This record gives sequence, structure tokens and C-alpha cells, in this order.
Amino acid sequence: MTETVLLVGGGGREHAIAHALDRSEERDEFEFYACAGNRNPGIAALTDGFETLDTSDTDAVVDYAESIGATLSVIGPEKPLAEGVVDALEEAGIYAFGPRQADARIETDKSFQREFMEANDIPGCPDYAIFTDMELACDYIDEYDGDLAVKPAGLTGGKGVRVTGDQITKAEAKEYLRESDYEKVVLEERLVGEEFTVQALVAGDDVLITPAVQDHKRAYEGDEGPNTGGMGSYTEADFQLPFMTELHSFEALQVLEATVEALDDYRGVLYGQFMLTEDGVKVVEFNARFGDPEAMNVLPILNTDFYEVLVGARDGGSRIPELDFQSRATVCKYAVPEGYPTDPRDGTRIEVDAESAAAAAADHDGDAFLFYASVDEGDDGLYTTTSRSFAVVGVADTIGEAEAIAEDAIAVAGEEGFHVRHDIGTEELVQSRIDHVEQLTD
Repeated sequence: MTETVLLVGGGGREHAIAHALDRSEERDEFEFYACAGNRNPGIAALTDGFETLDTSDTDAVVDYAESIGATLSVIGPEKPLAEGVVDALEEAGIYAFGPRQADARIETDKSFQREFMEANDIPGCPDYAIFTDMELACDYIDEYDGDLAVKPAGLTGGKGVRVTGDQITKAEAKEYLRESDYEKVVLEERLVGEEFTVQALVAGDDVLITPAVQDHKRAYEGDEGPNTGGMGSYTEADFQLPFMTELHSFEALQVLEATVEALDDYRGVLYGQFMLTEDGVKVVEFNARFGDPEAMNVLPILNTDFYEVLVGARDGGSRIPELDFQSRATVCKYAVPEGYPTDPRDGTRIEVDAESAAAAAADHDGDAFLFYASVDEGDDGLYTTTSRSFAVVGVADTIGEAEAIAEDAIAVAGEEGFHVRHDIGTEELVQSRIDHVEQLTD
């Protein structure tokens, strides 16, 4: 039987998934299609067909999947998961690598996430309280002895969380809640330490982790400014980041395994965002899919055939092949429109393409990759929208060399109209993370 694979989603994360599928040794043996709300030119170039549709419309996704004869699918973004697209595809007899709607609540409902952790004794859960009355939430902020993370319970694209003592004052937190239209919020103790992400591929009894990544949410260099969907990220040439030990990876794996066991029938990607604190590894949050940008760090260095991962997951049991990664570091840097995320300005022409990005690695011992995110395709080229535009990833033996490759690759696009966090992956910033953990653990 000829397999037909459908990729749902059109961002940088999905471009990285498409790239991983396209370089499969079995690429000639399966047909490959994609659908998304935006026409990602990078994905379109790698697929046999691309349909523009609302991926949160489960009927539309299923109709397209059936029209192409899809036998396998992989879901990139969180919104289709929240709407139950996996359940709908499953009802149509199409296997989807992603959690069903009920299991996706581990990401889509932060109140469920914390109550689930507490009920199932999953380690790393911070102190928290849940409110549907914003005035009661404000009273809690006044009474709480310490700083708090203020989290809307639903999806906010990584931009809804506010942290007192860091981003805002307690007075500003109360104003934020009173002016919001949130139906439910979670107030959690502020976790102090260094964040890291571990993503696991899950099917049956398999919980197979990928290298740890550190994302940079804040918009400006030096971790200043508002939260974003992620300005860039890096990995070390092994599974641990420079400020981590193997024990920290093991603790993260234990949390992910306990979560999967409690969910009972989870499949797809389980993303754990952790905080390395003076009291050990704590859980900041879970996501029910690959991270963006974190997927762009780990998938280009995955030696294991990602298509075989999907087939193995569908065929049941513990059949996902063992994950093998290149022992190389990666640095990902996003180019975003000027003013992003608060007042983004669109319409800047994008000059960089895959070939020019790859050529930037010529003077280095490594590789460079370009992944498009949110762009508009005009008659005379590509233009920025008001969301993140594209990312470049440098891959090399060291973080420093990977960072230099990423800088050279993104420089092809020029500076006008774009904002880039140039400090991501630099020796100075990475060393500050190491120093911070050493201070915490002394």
C-alpha cells in the first residue's frame, strides 16, 4: 500500500517537520501533502500538494485528508489539537500523530494541567491556585508572600503569562486581570532558575526524548521586553545544555514518563518546559506538540528517519525506532517584523532563501537551514506579516560555531524591517546561564 502523509500546519515548526519528512530514505515510497491557514512556501516546495484552509476546522481538515487518500498525518500547531482534529481524523480511519482532544488538555487548559499533576503525584508541580473570579484572584495576589506567575488557563500563543517581580509589579498584575476577559486564571509561585525544554516522542510504551533546548521568549536582547512566541533557541552537542547534568535530563524524563503513564493513551509529542531551581527540576508547563522554535533545533540533527517514526507509532506497541541524533550543537534565530510583538509592522520584502542561507555556512565547518514561518507571497517575492517571519538554524560542533553560522545566514536578509535577538547562542549569554545555575546551587 502506498502511504500518503498529511502535515497539518504552516509555521516554522511545520517547515522543520516537512524538511525531516522530505529527507526520508523512503521519500519515493510515499506521497506528501500539507494544509495550513497560510501558504508556507518552504513547505509547499517540499510537498506534492498544499491546501490553504482553517486547520481549526476539523471538518475541513478531514475532507482534505480524505480527498488525498491520507493514511498518516502529523499535527503541528496546538489549536487543531484543542479542536479535536486528531479525534476527527481517527473517526475517518486516518492515523494522526498527535494527542486526542482530551489528552491535549495537558496544554490547552493550564488549570487542568496543574490539577492533573497534583492528582497523579507527578513531580515538579509548583504551588498554585485557580480562580474564575478576578477580584478574588487580585485578593490572592495581595495576600501571597512572594512573587507569582499569572497564567490565563487557555491558549495564548506563549504571550499571556505575566510574572510579578520580573515583568510587572503586583499592582500591574491586578490591573492586567481586571482589564482582561479571561474566564479562568492560574496563579503559581514564581519559579526562579534556568528554563529548559525536553521534547519526547510518544507512542504505546515508548517515551523517547530529544536533546534539551533553551528557548528565549523575551523580545529583546538581555531577556528584556514582552514575551513572544519565541525569538530563538540553542542546543549543545549532547543531550544536556551547558548548565545541566545528566541527572537533570533524567529528572525531566521521569516527569514526562509519569505524565504519559497517567494520561494512559497519549501519543504524539509531549513537550516539557522545565525550570532548574535550587530545589531541583520544576515544571513550568507542558505542550502537546513540538515547540516552535525548538523543533527547528532537534529535527535537523535527527538521524533516525522521521517517516519511520510515524509509521512505527501507528503500527502499535513499542515500535518507534530508537532516536539517534548527530553530536552537534544548534543555534536558531528568528527574524521578526519591527515592533513585534506589541506593534508589528508588515510588508518588508524577504531577501534570504534556502540557498543563500546554506551558503552562509561555507566559511564555517557546519550547516545552515532556513525555515519560513508567517510570510506573504507576492508576485515579486515574499513579504513579512505581523507575526514571526522566518528562522535560520546554524549546526556545528560547538554552540559558538553554530551561532556564527546563524548570524551569517540571517545577515543575508539585512537589518531593515526586521528585528533579531543577536545575543542568542553567544558565549556571553550562555556563560551567564552557567553562572546563574552555579549561584543557585552553591
